[in-house]
Amino acid sequence: MWRLKSIDAILETAERRPLSRSLGPIQLMLLGIGSVIGTGIFVLTADAAQLAGPGMMVSFCIAAAVCAATALCYAEIASMVPVSGSAYTYTYAVMGEVCAWLVGWALILEYAVSASAVAVGWSGYLTGLLENSFGLHLPAAITESPSAGGIIDLPAVAISLMCTVLLVRGTRESATVNAVLVAIKIAILLVFTALAIPAIHDTNFHPFAPTGARGVVNAASSIFFAYVGFDAVSTAAEETRDPQRNVPIGLIGSLVICTLIYLAVAGTAIGAIGAQPVHGAAGALLDPGSREMADRCAQIASGAPMPLVCSKEALAYALREIGHPLVSGVMGLVAFIALPTVIITMIFGQTRIFFVMARDGLLPQVLCRIHDRYQTPHVVTWVTGAIITVGAAFFPVGQLADVSNSGTLFAFLLVAVALLVLRRKDPGRVRHFRTPMAWVIAPLAIVGCVVLFFFLPLAAKWVFPIWSAIGLVFYAAYGFRHSRMRPGAVLED
Repeated sequence: MWRLKSIDAILETAERRPLSRSLGPIQLMLLGIGSVIGTGIFVLTADAAQLAGPGMMVSFCIAAAVCAATALCYAEIASMVPVSGSAYTYTYAVMGEVCAWLVGWALILEYAVSASAVAVGWSGYLTGLLENSFGLHLPAAITESPSAGGIIDLPAVAISLMCTVLLVRGTRESATVNAVLVAIKIAILLVFTALAIPAIHDTNFHPFAPTGARGVVNAASSIFFAYVGFDAVSTAAEETRDPQRNVPIGLIGSLVICTLIYLAVAGTAIGAIGAQPVHGAAGALLDPGSREMADRCAQIASGAPMPLVCSKEALAYALREIGHPLVSGVMGLVAFIALPTVIITMIFGQTRIFFVMARDGLLPQVLCRIHDRYQTPHVVTWVTGAIITVGAAFFPVGQLADVSNSGTLFAFLLVAVALLVLRRKDPGRVRHFRTPMAWVIAPLAIVGCVVLFFFLPLAAKWVFPIWSAIGLVFYAAYGFRHSRMRPGAVLED
């Protein structure tokens, strides 16, 4: 189970079952931006403020620094191995099959869980939009999960299926839709920044870190979810023209653009209406999303303006508070329209990882089938869409962001380790992109991932080892015996 699949073997396998190369550097950057800018900035801004106050701006920088170091590692390896599979493929070449399986299994927490969570969040925007704009109230039975008193979340089911169909139809078509929606998201966030700048007051930044350094790092662990998905660019390497050049551009370009937008939006929101955390009656800091937090926010709202940390639509709320109710409504509409870009990208990334795992024999071969007309891996796309749809239909959002972070941090850590191993084991291989100061950048990425993982909530930290144990059972039952790298295996066309 520690057998390696060499880089040459990986490239040879990809050539036997190729995907259509149709994506350029701009489309890759938009793919990355589409997956990154979404639930994090539209939803998690209030949670980050509750954990760190105005210091959440530093939290964004910490999370971005860890992602930037990892992106540089991704860029070098992706330029050497321009095939689908992302961290799974890289780990297979360096640390062996069982580690690769665990990475692929962990990435389900990043992609599938995130897509389900965003679909549920989109459902909330839809029901709110229908109620506030048209007076149409949808019954809880068809808009809530069973644990929240409903039967099935039909809007979440609908958006999951729509995104799945779009991806089955073709990578170019889905990338075009994604580009349009990304442009809309960026435009409304720039409008928000422009309108909020005149309302900024220096006093809203004091105290800057009311919960101290620990609160800032806690917020960084949570807000890390706002950057999850940029690595989906590397999963598209096999469908990219000139991937050795364009994949690094897509990875680094999308991360830089998203970080600048996040800092601009967070800074103007804080400066316009403040972002101090809410404390309980005894003075204790309340956990975001808790019942105690909701009760305390209700008490505050009954006698004073609601603080930013209490809002479930932080940016739209900030616009209303500074006197732009019309634009606030547009902000809500844009969030409703644009969140599907995140779902599209997450499904895209998950299907390409499943596709490569099946091509390696670790999952059933039927998942490798390519549609005759659309030239997309349609079977694995439908399977992934079904998994995400079930999750969105019957489970609440809860703390899915933290759960997703646990799997992502593990994958990012192993990519950084893989870079160092390849620098030592295969120094002569052509690298169209070289990570600068690799022996500094990669260790920083490793340390950053470990630190952020240990600052996650306890429940999220426990999910990862339990999920990994379940994955090892699946590997022992099927993957180990069907691997194309097992002794005597025949590489089929």
